[in-house]
Amino acid sequence: MFVHNLRLGAKSLRRNPVLTALMIMSIGIGVAASMITYAVFRAVSGNPIPQKSSVLFVPQIDNWGPTYNRAGEPPPALNYTDAMALMKAKKAERQTVFFPISASVISTTTERLPFKVRGYATFGDFFPMFEVPFLYGSGWSHESDDAHEAVAVISKELNKKLFDGANSVGKDIQLDDGTYRIVGVTDTYDPKPRFFDMFNSDGYTDPAQVYVPFHHMMDLKVDTWGNNTCGGGPNRGNDYQSWLRGECVWLAAWVELPTKADEDAYRSWLRGYAEEQQRSGRFGWAPNVRLRNVVDWLDYRHAVPPESRIALTIAVSFLIICLVNTVGLLLAKFMRRAPEIGVRRALGASRAEIYKQFLAEAGMVGLSGGVLGLILTGAGMFGTGLVFGKEIAKLAQLDFSLVLLTLVVAVLSTLIAAFYPTWRAAQVQPAWQLKSN
Repeated sequence: MFVHNLRLGAKSLRRNPVLTALMIMSIGIGVAASMITYAVFRAVSGNPIPQKSSVLFVPQIDNWGPTYNRAGEPPPALNYTDAMALMKAKKAERQTVFFPISASVISTTTERLPFKVRGYATFGDFFPMFEVPFLYGSGWSHESDDAHEAVAVISKELNKKLFDGANSVGKDIQLDDGTYRIVGVTDTYDPKPRFFDMFNSDGYTDPAQVYVPFHHMMDLKVDTWGNNTCGGGPNRGNDYQSWLRGECVWLAAWVELPTKADEDAYRSWLRGYAEEQQRSGRFGWAPNVRLRNVVDWLDYRHAVPPESRIALTIAVSFLIICLVNTVGLLLAKFMRRAPEIGVRRALGASRAEIYKQFLAEAGMVGLSGGVLGLILTGAGMFGTGLVFGKEIAKLAQLDFSLVLLTLVVAVLSTLIAAFYPTWRAAQVQPAWQLKSN
């Protein structure tokens, strides 16, 4: 019976090709607009580290006070004084602070001209905390941190550029005027959004190519390549040492707290630290601290671009308009077949069979609209860069799940749109139709 209904539907669709084409185009365009914007939204709103997002936290300490902070929120990063206090306390299972660096790489094995790389000055806990994958070697140890060693971890891409992809662990790399011993080569590591560095970027920039120990960079008085925010406060520092003692924030901080008890204990310690600063006279206000996990942090930093939410809302609204238009077209098409329906009902067809016949026809329209929507979605992916940033646009992918979702949305939405026209068709009175014809 189902096949019979499909044959009747196909015959009906061929009978009115213009009307059929209009319905398919309406569904296809509406679904494609929704799927393109959904692909972007899906890419930027996902959890970048779901397996650890509940145990990684950003500690925040209000060192600016109510005069300079924003809406009572502590600064999104730490100054040097608070960051070093956090690291020395070692109250978390793992902890790290870091700042972006930029250095010139001077190749000692090829005649390549020096070129710039971006990276981070950080602590050894950075790598296990954020589950950075390694192709060769590993991150450096706590002993290397304490000894201020000149070691480095480089990316897979930089390793390929300098050493043709061979294992470079134990070899040297020259960054600016310093020579560093390579202890690890990372595999591809580019979580999006880059949750751990939302202070210095929008989370969608190119990944780091080199990592070096924090203390060694401080010995060299390397300045941050990222943000340095003073919040209007007076204590900025006029030279390097006074800047370190100042209240400008420029260090991103993370701690790993495996259990709820660890989280509560760390929050208590954080508040106690702020109270201690208040008692010492550094803070002239009540303790104001925060401890946010990955999900809360991304929400607080607005990791999902507002334009993606707006675009998705507009696209879904456009799909609804297309469906309303499809309702009108289906209603006109179905009601033109009232005499045919009357004859079928007079020959014994039940209302349920009328429902099955017309919903099958609507399903064929929806499937055809879905195929057209897939083609338009694939073409539309090339244009996402015109609306969103290039870093965000390239994240949108037409994968198998999106293909399946496009077809399901097209068919289901068309069936929903067809319900009212089908109900009207099933209400046709056979006696009246036979009399009028």
